[in-house]
Amino acid sequence: MFQSIVDAISGSAWSYGIVFAVAMIDAFFPLVPSEATVITAGVLAGSGDLRLGLVIVAAAVGAICGDNVCYWLGRIFGERLADRYFTGERRKHLDRAHRMLEERGGWLIIIGRFIPGGRTAATFAAGSLDWAWRRFIFFDVIAGVIWASYAALLGYFGGKTFENAPWKGLLLAFAIAASVAGLTELVRWYRKRSAQAS
Repeated sequence: MFQSIVDAISGSAWSYGIVFAVAMIDAFFPLVPSEATVITAGVLAGSGDLRLGLVIVAAAVGAICGDNVCYWLGRIFGERLADRYFTGERRKHLDRAHRMLEERGGWLIIIGRFIPGGRTAATFAAGSLDWAWRRFIFFDVIAGVIWASYAALLGYFGGKTFENAPWKGLLLAFAIAASVAGLTELVRWYRKRSAQAS
């Protein structure tokens, strides 16, 4: 899988378009490996094959565009789509996102970008709750830029550290990203458990 991502974004001008498209699609179809793609592009930027600034811009703009697709789907179709596509465990994520958006507001848009499935639920929920678009886009731009910078810089510094063996940089970056995601999930689990015990 990693090699196919590397091959797809191997330093051509199309690479930035691929980063943009994958980041956009992942926002409303969360099975696409956007973070892996951005990290890989960052590794390639570390070895000089891509430009780091353009990788960050492509990833951020793609993520923001995808989030807006999800927001507008929620705004226009709301409950009809929720009843059809957010079933079972996904429905619980959406209901939780509704509650948390009402409690925590825009910070959930920012935090949700780093939680698998959370970005889709949070942006769809913002639309279905009829959040004003100006309020949504303010927090979404912040979230997109932070996420794109985090993923690209993770790959970039991993690639720079292991210039002669970029695959080691890629593995290091993925290990750090997995650790951050795991720590986030652990904190969420602990807080949920503490709230239930109270």
